Amino acid sequence: MRLYNYFRSSASFRVRIALELKGLPYEYVPVHLGRGEQRTQGYLALASSGLIPMLEIDGYRLSQSMAIIEYLDERYPSPALLPADPFGRASVRALAQSIACEIHPLNNMRVLKYLVNDLKTPEEEKNTWYRHWVRTGLEAFEQQLSTHAAGPFCWGDSPTLADCLLVPQIFNGKRFDVSFDGLPKTMAAFEACMALAAFQKAQPSACPDAQA
Repeated sequence: MRLYNYFRSSASFRVRIALELKGLPYEYVPVHLGRGEQRTQGYLALASSGLIPMLEIDGYRLSQSMAIIEYLDERYPSPALLPADPFGRASVRALAQSIACEIHPLNNMRVLKYLVNDLKTPEEEKNTWYRHWVRTGLEAFEQQLSTHAAGPFCWGDSPTLADCLLVPQIFNGKRFDVSFDGLPKTMAAFEACMALAAFQKAQPSACPDAQA
Protein backbone atom coordinates (compact mmCIF):
# COMPACT_ATOMS: atom_id res chain seq x y z
CA MET A 1 0.00 0.00 0.00
CA ARG A 2 1.11 3.51 -0.81
CA LEU A 3 -0.60 6.59 0.66
CA TYR A 4 -0.12 9.96 -1.00
CA ASN A 5 -0.95 12.55 1.61
CA TYR A 6 0.00 15.72 3.47
CA PHE A 7 0.64 15.77 7.20
CA ARG A 8 -1.72 18.68 7.89
CA SER A 9 -4.56 17.50 5.64
CA SER A 10 -7.49 16.37 7.78
CA ALA A 11 -8.70 14.09 4.98
CA SER A 12 -5.29 12.40 4.89
CA PHE A 13 -5.28 12.17 8.69
CA ARG A 14 -8.58 10.24 8.55
CA VAL A 15 -7.06 7.56 6.32
CA ARG A 16 -3.89 7.32 8.40
CA ILE A 17 -6.05 6.67 11.48
CA ALA A 18 -7.93 3.87 9.71
CA LEU A 19 -4.70 2.27 8.53
CA GLU A 20 -3.24 2.40 12.04
CA LEU A 21 -6.40 1.06 13.67
CA LYS A 22 -6.28 -1.92 11.33
CA GLY A 23 -2.54 -2.39 11.76
CA LEU A 24 -1.86 -2.10 8.03
CA PRO A 25 1.67 -1.13 6.95
CA TYR A 26 1.94 1.38 4.13
CA GLU A 27 4.41 3.58 2.33
CA TYR A 28 4.02 7.25 3.22
CA VAL A 29 4.37 9.51 0.15
CA PRO A 30 4.21 13.23 1.03
CA VAL A 31 2.49 15.66 -1.31
CA HIS A 32 3.02 19.21 -0.06
CA LEU A 33 -0.18 21.17 -0.58
CA GLY A 34 1.39 24.46 0.47
CA ARG A 35 3.93 24.20 -2.35
CA GLY A 36 1.34 23.07 -4.88
CA GLU A 37 2.80 19.60 -5.41
CA GLN A 38 -0.73 18.26 -5.95
CA ARG A 39 -0.84 20.24 -9.22
CA THR A 40 2.40 18.89 -10.67
CA GLN A 41 2.30 16.83 -13.84
CA GLY A 42 3.68 13.80 -12.03
CA TYR A 43 0.98 13.77 -9.37
CA LEU A 44 -1.84 14.58 -11.80
CA ALA A 45 -0.78 11.53 -13.81
CA LEU A 46 -1.59 9.46 -10.72
CA ALA A 47 -4.62 11.39 -9.44
CA SER A 48 -6.34 13.41 -12.16
CA SER A 49 -8.40 15.30 -9.56
CA GLY A 50 -5.23 16.67 -7.98
CA LEU A 51 -6.65 15.85 -4.57
CA ILE A 52 -5.23 14.02 -1.59
CA PRO A 53 -5.32 11.54 -0.05
CA MET A 54 -4.86 8.91 -2.72
CA LEU A 55 -4.25 5.28 -1.81
CA GLU A 56 -2.66 2.72 -4.10
CA ILE A 57 -3.84 -0.72 -3.03
CA ASP A 58 -4.61 -4.05 -4.71
CA GLY A 59 -3.71 -2.57 -8.09
CA TYR A 60 -6.22 0.27 -7.65
CA ARG A 61 -5.91 3.99 -7.02
CA LEU A 62 -8.56 5.20 -4.62
CA SER A 63 -9.49 8.79 -3.80
CA GLN A 64 -11.86 10.47 -1.33
CA SER A 65 -11.09 9.66 2.29
CA MET A 66 -14.45 8.16 3.26
CA ALA A 67 -14.48 5.89 0.21
CA ILE A 68 -10.92 4.80 1.00
CA ILE A 69 -11.79 4.01 4.62
CA GLU A 70 -14.89 2.04 3.66
CA TYR A 71 -12.83 0.07 1.12
CA LEU A 72 -10.29 -0.73 3.83
CA ASP A 73 -13.09 -1.78 6.17
CA GLU A 74 -14.51 -4.18 3.60
CA ARG A 75 -11.11 -5.47 2.51
CA TYR A 76 -9.79 -5.86 6.08
CA PRO A 77 -12.93 -6.27 8.23
CA SER A 78 -11.24 -6.55 11.62
CA PRO A 79 -11.39 -4.41 13.62
CA ALA A 80 -14.60 -3.13 12.07
CA LEU A 81 -15.06 0.63 11.64
CA LEU A 82 -18.80 0.33 11.03
CA PRO A 83 -21.32 -1.40 13.31
CA ALA A 84 -22.81 -4.73 12.28
CA ASP A 85 -26.46 -3.59 12.33
CA PRO A 86 -28.00 -1.40 9.59
CA PHE A 87 -29.15 1.34 11.99
CA GLY A 88 -25.73 1.54 13.60
CA ARG A 89 -23.99 1.76 10.22
CA ALA A 90 -26.35 4.49 9.06
CA SER A 91 -25.88 6.42 12.31
CA VAL A 92 -22.09 6.26 12.15
CA ARG A 93 -22.13 7.32 8.50
CA ALA A 94 -24.39 10.24 9.42
CA LEU A 95 -21.95 11.35 12.11
CA ALA A 96 -19.03 11.06 9.71
CA GLN A 97 -20.86 12.91 6.94
CA SER A 98 -21.79 15.75 9.27
CA ILE A 99 -18.06 16.49 9.37
CA ALA A 100 -17.10 15.48 5.83
CA CYS A 101 -20.07 17.20 4.15
CA GLU A 102 -21.14 19.99 6.51
CA ILE A 103 -17.97 21.28 8.22
CA HIS A 104 -14.95 20.40 6.11
CA PRO A 105 -16.00 21.73 2.67
CA LEU A 106 -16.47 25.26 4.04
CA ASN A 107 -13.03 25.33 5.62
CA ASN A 108 -10.58 23.39 3.50
CA MET A 109 -7.40 24.99 2.19
CA ARG A 110 -8.83 25.85 -1.23
CA VAL A 111 -11.74 27.76 0.30
CA LEU A 112 -9.57 29.64 2.79
CA LYS A 113 -7.09 30.61 0.08
CA TYR A 114 -9.93 31.83 -2.14
CA LEU A 115 -11.26 33.98 0.69
CA VAL A 116 -7.86 35.61 1.20
CA ASN A 117 -6.37 35.73 -2.30
CA ASP A 118 -9.43 36.32 -4.48
CA LEU A 119 -11.98 37.96 -2.21
CA LYS A 120 -9.31 39.87 -0.26
CA THR A 121 -10.75 38.81 3.08
CA PRO A 122 -8.57 40.00 5.98
CA GLU A 123 -6.81 37.24 7.91
CA GLU A 124 -8.81 37.68 11.10
CA GLU A 125 -12.11 37.70 9.21
CA LYS A 126 -11.05 34.48 7.49
CA ASN A 127 -10.31 32.95 10.87
CA THR A 128 -13.68 34.14 12.19
CA TRP A 129 -15.34 32.41 9.22
CA TYR A 130 -13.46 29.21 10.03
CA ARG A 131 -14.31 29.28 13.72
CA HIS A 132 -17.99 29.98 13.05
CA TRP A 133 -18.57 27.04 10.73
CA VAL A 134 -16.54 24.57 12.76
CA ARG A 135 -18.27 25.55 15.99
CA THR A 136 -21.73 25.46 14.39
CA GLY A 137 -21.01 22.04 12.90
CA LEU A 138 -19.66 20.61 16.14
CA GLU A 139 -22.71 21.82 18.06
CA ALA A 140 -24.85 19.81 15.63
CA PHE A 141 -22.45 16.87 16.04
CA GLU A 142 -22.86 17.07 19.82
CA GLN A 143 -26.62 16.87 19.43
CA GLN A 144 -26.27 13.78 17.24
CA LEU A 145 -24.09 12.12 19.89
CA SER A 146 -26.72 12.91 22.53
CA THR A 147 -29.37 10.83 20.77
CA HIS A 148 -27.79 7.43 21.42
CA ALA A 149 -26.50 5.47 24.39
CA ALA A 150 -23.34 6.68 26.05
CA GLY A 151 -19.99 5.20 25.16
CA PRO A 152 -16.40 6.37 25.29
CA PHE A 153 -16.27 6.80 21.50
CA CYS A 154 -18.66 8.35 19.00
CA TRP A 155 -20.58 5.08 18.77
CA GLY A 156 -20.08 2.48 21.46
CA ASP A 157 -16.97 0.94 22.92
CA SER A 158 -14.56 1.04 19.98
CA PRO A 159 -13.53 3.63 17.37
CA THR A 160 -15.58 3.85 14.20
CA LEU A 161 -15.57 5.79 10.94
CA ALA A 162 -17.05 8.71 12.89
CA ASP A 163 -14.02 8.85 15.22
CA CYS A 164 -11.68 8.74 12.20
CA LEU A 165 -13.28 11.99 11.04
CA LEU A 166 -13.82 13.68 14.40
CA VAL A 167 -10.21 13.64 15.58
CA PRO A 168 -8.72 15.46 12.55
CA GLN A 169 -11.48 18.06 12.74
CA ILE A 170 -10.66 18.77 16.39
CA PHE A 171 -6.95 19.03 15.53
CA ASN A 172 -7.69 21.60 12.85
CA GLY A 173 -10.08 23.46 15.12
CA LYS A 174 -7.36 23.78 17.73
CA ARG A 175 -5.05 25.41 15.16
CA PHE A 176 -7.67 28.12 14.64
CA ASP A 177 -8.59 28.54 18.32
CA VAL A 178 -12.12 27.18 17.97
CA SER A 179 -13.95 27.02 21.31
CA PHE A 180 -14.86 23.49 22.37
CA ASP A 181 -16.69 24.55 25.54
CA GLY A 182 -20.08 22.95 26.04
CA LEU A 183 -19.32 19.92 23.85
CA PRO A 184 -18.83 17.23 26.53
CA LYS A 185 -19.66 14.13 24.47
CA THR A 186 -17.67 15.32 21.47
CA MET A 187 -14.58 16.09 23.50
CA ALA A 188 -14.90 12.90 25.56
CA ALA A 189 -14.86 10.89 22.33
CA PHE A 190 -11.82 12.86 21.17
CA GLU A 191 -9.95 12.17 24.42
CA ALA A 192 -10.84 8.47 24.29
CA CYS A 193 -9.41 8.30 20.78
CA MET A 194 -6.21 10.12 21.63
CA ALA A 195 -5.54 7.64 24.44
CA LEU A 196 -5.02 4.98 21.75
CA ALA A 197 -1.69 4.38 20.06
CA ALA A 198 -3.26 4.29 16.58
CA PHE A 199 -4.43 7.88 16.84
CA GLN A 200 -1.11 9.00 18.30
CA LYS A 201 0.83 7.38 15.45
CA ALA A 202 -1.43 8.96 12.81
CA GLN A 203 -1.36 12.51 14.13
CA PRO A 204 0.35 15.26 12.07
CA SER A 205 3.35 15.69 14.37
CA ALA A 206 4.23 12.01 13.89
CA CYS A 207 4.38 12.27 10.10
CA PRO A 208 7.73 12.29 8.26
CA ASP A 209 6.85 15.54 6.45
CA ALA A 210 5.64 17.33 9.61
CA GLN A 211 6.53 20.99 10.00
CA ALA A 212 6.03 23.35 12.91
